[in-house]
Amino acid sequence: QVQLVESGGDSVQPGGSLRLSCAASGIIFSSYAMGWYRQPPGKQRELVASITSRTTTNYANSVKGRFTISRDNAANTVYLYMNSLKPEDTAVYYCRAQNTIAGVFYEYWGQGTTVTVSS
Repeated sequence: QVQLVESGGDSVQPGGSLRLSCAASGIIFSSYAMGWYRQPPGKQRELVASITSRTTTNYANSVKGRFTISRDNAANTVYLYMNSLKPEDTAVYYCRAQNTIAGVFYEYWGQGTTVTVSS
């Protein structure tokens, strides 16, 4: 079975840093595009950062220069390094894996990990 497990969420002060991890199983990890999404309380889920199987990265404008996404294919893990955290970064952060195989779109989501940024 496919499983994505996020970890690393915590409560931090503004300006602090966190590293989120997403460990995947049940997929050929290296062939999947991976992404981090977040859902602030009462708001829509939004893309934070993504990284393709070829390690091309993309970031939401709101996190550019502060967050870094990376992947360790040997560990089947994608990371989100978050620096200079702001209260607006408070959200449940979700890991996503995506691949299109033989024209079929495959997508998997983790359960989320909570990040709270406050004084």
